Amino acid sequence: MVIPIIGLSILLVLTSTSPFSLKGGCIIVDSTRRGKRFPDSMSKTIPIWTCVLNRSIFNYLNTFSNADASLVKQDSNTGCNSHDWDCSLHLPLWVSETEKAAIEDRLEGWTKDLETSGADIAILASCLKKPLRPLWISQKTVIWINEVPDYDSWDFTPIILVSASSTSGVTQHRTTSEFSWNYIPGAGDDEESWARGLSPNLFWNHAYDLISTGPDVCNQKVADIVEKDRVYRARRGQDAPQITIKPSISESSPCLDPLLCSDLSNITISSSDEERGIFWLGSTDLALGSSQIAAECSSNVDCVLNCDQWPISVHHQEAEAYLHLPIVSSKMDRFSLFNNLSSAVNFAKSNLTKGRTLLICCHDGEDISVCVCLAILISLFNDEGLFLASFLCGLLG
Repeated sequence: MVIPIIGLSILLVLTSTSPFSLKGGCIIVDSTRRGKRFPDSMSKTIPIWTCVLNRSIFNYLNTFSNADASLVKQDSNTGCNSHDWDCSLHLPLWVSETEKAAIEDRLEGWTKDLETSGADIAILASCLKKPLRPLWISQKTVIWINEVPDYDSWDFTPIILVSASSTSGVTQHRTTSEFSWNYIPGAGDDEESWARGLSPNLFWNHAYDLISTGPDVCNQKVADIVEKDRVYRARRGQDAPQITIKPSISESSPCLDPLLCSDLSNITISSSDEERGIFWLGSTDLALGSSQIAAECSSNVDCVLNCDQWPISVHHQEAEAYLHLPIVSSKMDRFSLFNNLSSAVNFAKSNLTKGRTLLICCHDGEDISVCVCLAILISLFNDEGLFLASFLCGLLG
């Protein structure tokens, strides 16, 4: 009955009529910010466009009803014609009556704009046997399968709008399969952070190979495909940029940029064998690491600032020696880092003033903890990497 269309843009609706004509409907999947059940595109934009398309088809059928009766009568099995063609605006219940009235006032204008835009309404009229109508499904929707009427009895072509968002705003950890995962709204837009150089064309050319390899060797398979494609393009003089994957913190050198090294000549990054995974920033008494390393090696530092979502078990007995700030990524909460920076800086200031060493950790030790550490350096240290409290004491002394 329907086929899924992931990430379908409403601007391309006129070029996507084949799902309607071949399968009798479509599914559109999207997500939105936390706290909302559906994005505005599903609550308003798509319903507006379905109504505008229905009205344009209705006008077309009426215009040519006298010239060609077949355009009006459509398929004898559907019983749809210009007289019972639904042109109503169908909005979800959570859209207010005021908004609905404002939208209805503009429908005629939008319909005329579509008809004068050069869009081929005739093809739409010939493809669609029934008028379009949106239906809404979210994670909280309950559907009794035995109560769903047979598709052939529907008097409309369904556009099923599926929202993948969680209204609670809490990331749901999926464990419905062997490999669990977290759903993060909007992450698909940042393909440069996860695609590893794999373009859409490359993916579809090797889709079955990638899927069959499984998760354990998937990254290596992607790297091989991308490199072979790069070599292929280079030999033919085509654009073939070198794809570089961000190295892990353990593989990075103390200074990657000479200009950065000259500005922070007094700050170097070091790590010892017995404290493997903890990276010290020169003589600042600040260190970086993952939350796992922090849990295992917390006895090697005086205090721990945990910026991971989850708490960890540390060896410190004093309450002021451990602070947990559950900072989440900007995809989940764009203000999470900003709202916690003052607490992080105050915690660091309190402990550094007492001459304590501080380990700042997050999930991988490469993202949020680095941002927090940078904020501490900017707030509490001078350009030479000296702690401001100690520096001022030296001047006064």
